[in-house]
Amino acid sequence: MKTPTVYIITNENNTTLFVGVTSTLTQRMYQHRKGEVRGFSAKHNLDKLVYFEQYGTMEAAVLREKMLKKWCRKTKRDLIAEKNPAWRDLYPFLA
Repeated sequence: MKTPTVYIITNENNTTLFVGVTSTLTQRMYQHRKGEVRGFSAKHNLDKLVYFEQYGTMEAAVLREKMLKKWCRKTKRDLIAEKNPAWRDLYPFLA
């Protein structure tokens, strides 16, 4: 089932953040974990899902993604910590 989702991934040490959008979060995270998504996330070994928000439309999700991408690192970290204080990998909980 397709669900527009904004997500934030990081690396093992939580040092780099990436904000993305997808309609199939489980599939996209599988691709990140297997290194199938080229570019920034692959270059920085980003495969740990630490935050996501689901939306009713892709348009709403894309608008939120653009907003989050403009935020400074501290604000993104605060957002993650609010919902996921231990910075657990949420991928195992998707299935």
